[in-house]
Amino acid sequence: MNLMLRTALVGVLAMPGAAFAQETISLTVASSHPTVIPWVGMIKTHFMARTDEILAEGGKYQIEWNEAFGGTLYKANATLDSVEQGITDVGWVFSMLEPAKLPMSQASSYAPFTTADASLQLDVMEELFETNKAFRDEWEQYNLKVLGFTGTDSYDVYTKEPITGFADLDGMKLSAPGVLGNWLRGTGANAVDGSLTSFYTDIQTGVSDGVLSLALGVLPAKIYEVAPHVTNVDMGVAFSGAVAINRDSWDGLPEEVQTAMIEAGKYYTESHGKDLNERHQDALDKMVEAGAGQATPVEITPMSEADREAWANAMPNIAKEWADGLEGQGAPARDFMKAYIDGVRERGGAPVRAWDDEL
Repeated sequence: MNLMLRTALVGVLAMPGAAFAQETISLTVASSHPTVIPWVGMIKTHFMARTDEILAEGGKYQIEWNEAFGGTLYKANATLDSVEQGITDVGWVFSMLEPAKLPMSQASSYAPFTTADASLQLDVMEELFETNKAFRDEWEQYNLKVLGFTGTDSYDVYTKEPITGFADLDGMKLSAPGVLGNWLRGTGANAVDGSLTSFYTDIQTGVSDGVLSLALGVLPAKIYEVAPHVTNVDMGVAFSGAVAINRDSWDGLPEEVQTAMIEAGKYYTESHGKDLNERHQDALDKMVEAGAGQATPVEITPMSEADREAWANAMPNIAKEWADGLEGQGAPARDFMKAYIDGVRERGGAPVRAWDDEL
């Protein structure tokens, strides 16, 4: 366990000769991704900073943060284990890469076209964590305390040639990350498994004709250079994980510090959702600007509502497939999926396909 308390004299009381002691708590905070990734950078600028602000108001405690961002302690395939085992005290857990250990956390990835509002979705997931015991236990069984939640911006299609409508997908080869390849089922397009590190080369070399991806990944990877035709499908956002602390580290913290971290975690989640929504459009605008001088300038074309509905309805019922699989293992997946989609509707969201009616 990395948690360590040490005492330092930091001030003087009003009475002459009397001093008060402030405890400095040393915590390691780490991630598999660098701080240029929005939700990782906000661990520092929002979660850590807000925790520090709250503690400064109380005056009893301060945290000495030992930062290990950008994969210096562990890689993306070890985010859960590293927090669980205390390799880091605080870390971002990438739930999308943990389908076996965090199966219910994959719900949004099996319900595309439900909402493109990251802020709305994170609010739903935060509420579900408080009210759904199975979802909460799924995380807490791994010796950790969840403090804040993370998600993605909305997914669109980026291609070498323009897409005039849903029918054009038939026969195309589109790169997609892991489970999200399911979003292409029923469209006639062939999913090519890949990631942001491979998409550019795959499109450039003809392995794929384009990619199903998100603006916040496409922009820094410059995928728009080889896939300048952006079809704004707004397939939706996906829950991607949480900022968590090792439970042993948590249990050793003073109550005042715990309270500060809980408040900071809520602030982080709310700020992150708003940031995703704002950055999504900003990233698309920057692609158009950066790609204006290309041989084929970047062009963004919205997919019609009729074609979005056609896409959503052409897919097999992947939500039911997911729920059936987990129900067979004893997990209340149907109720969880229904609660997730109900939560979206209650906040004004309008799913294109009522996955919950088909479970």
